[in-house]
Amino acid sequence: MPETVLNLSSITKRFGALVANDAINLRLAKGEVVALLGENGAGKTTLMNILFGHYVADEGSIEAFGQPLPPGDPKAALQAGIGMVHQHFTLADNMSVLENIVLGTQSKWSWRLDRAAAVARIRKLSSDFGLAIDPLAPVSSLAVGERQRVEILKALYRDARILILDEPTAVLTPQETEALFATLRKLVAEGLSIIFISHKLNEVMAVSERVLVLRGGWLVGERRTAETTRQELAALMVGQDVKMPEPRPASPGEPLLVFENVSTGQRSGGSRLQNLSFELRAGAITGLAGVSGNGQGAIAALIAGVERPASGRIIVSGREIGDWSPRAALSAGIARIPEDRHAVGSIADMSVAENVVAERYREKPFSRRGVMDWAKAHEFASRLIADYDVKCPSPDTRIRLLSGGNMQKLILGRALDPDPIVILANQPTRGLDVGAVAYVHGKLLEARDRGAAVLLISEDLDEVLALSDTVIVAYQGQISMPSKRGERSVAELGELMAGHGIGEAA
Repeated sequence: MPETVLNLSSITKRFGALVANDAINLRLAKGEVVALLGENGAGKTTLMNILFGHYVADEGSIEAFGQPLPPGDPKAALQAGIGMVHQHFTLADNMSVLENIVLGTQSKWSWRLDRAAAVARIRKLSSDFGLAIDPLAPVSSLAVGERQRVEILKALYRDARILILDEPTAVLTPQETEALFATLRKLVAEGLSIIFISHKLNEVMAVSERVLVLRGGWLVGERRTAETTRQELAALMVGQDVKMPEPRPASPGEPLLVFENVSTGQRSGGSRLQNLSFELRAGAITGLAGVSGNGQGAIAALIAGVERPASGRIIVSGREIGDWSPRAALSAGIARIPEDRHAVGSIADMSVAENVVAERYREKPFSRRGVMDWAKAHEFASRLIADYDVKCPSPDTRIRLLSGGNMQKLILGRALDPDPIVILANQPTRGLDVGAVAYVHGKLLEARDRGAAVLLISEDLDEVLALSDTVIVAYQGQISMPSKRGERSVAELGELMAGHGIGEAA
């Protein structure tokens, strides 16, 4: 048997009446990759927080390399050789790669950093594990894939022997994902052990040796990766067989939304648009792929009416909208599923009923002569809860108490009822488990088949390819020529996502 480097034994954690982890056992061997799967709320994050000392387990114990790991002590976890790369990178943009990596590694009594030695060590780690990076480069100048290399180097610089990767490919191109997997193979060959947390079953199958599945705080399954299938793992995650919807061939109709030479001013947090032209047709899903920050946010903001174009025209149903605003967009029949359901899509301390009418509270039937009709609002919320299978006690429940999947179902219902002509679906399944993903995909396809024009913005290329009738790729404020389903391979789309071949706007 390989040497055991990490052993979590009978870990139990309660939050009041909620049992987040129930007697979970996890063993990790030297040079092994174990995947951790589970729906939102299954207990994965709680388990990792206990491992790192952010939470203290009510029952159970943890051993790292044969030694007990003190509970509630993050410093002890780091000293034991446990490192983590978070889904959302924790780098300081105004500092160099070197400064980010060495930050926190020196005693507060140290007077100065031996920069030459630190640079030499980083370069050796980079060379040994295929993590090419300039230690002196400012982090603000790095691409997304390069930033992830810095996060991995931070852990290796601290002599991590156990590495936890949380949704590591969420913002990578296919080529960057392949490069990451090549790095992981080198790390494992050198004896590093990895816990790989992901929603992408194809990646779990490609990179792991064993898979542990959590559901409702319980460890419900453990499989050797070579002896299982994606279908079996999906069924373990949700407790039943999951069938992803298969789109029928589309019959695109007339253009319902048209961008004509649209440009925006300089914006923070993303590329400005440069003379962008494209159209969304009735009865078709247009997929917009690309690494985050390449103009998708600006396109979404313009369609939703949150921003106005600096130049160019936006035409809806053959009519140019002059005074463009969120109200004008809603009145024109445009519905949106926003990128961030917490920060933008909902108001945490408001009730479900208040949230589902938030965009239409001045309209009939919710407003009568300027007075809110709460009976109608509750009736609408109750119908959405039933129609969209939302696990929610009542319309008066604070929306922050719902799981991510149930919150997304409500936002989806709010957007699709009544039938809009254009649907902006911005990262509609981000952070959702496979069952919730299947549900959202099915609803978007139903809307398409009713004749809506759908823009699907997603950083998950598999999702774009699965749903889209037409695919365009964004890079630094420009977009590729559109391609029909199946015309371009994953590799070709990945090249476009990296900026190769985007020479002319659609």
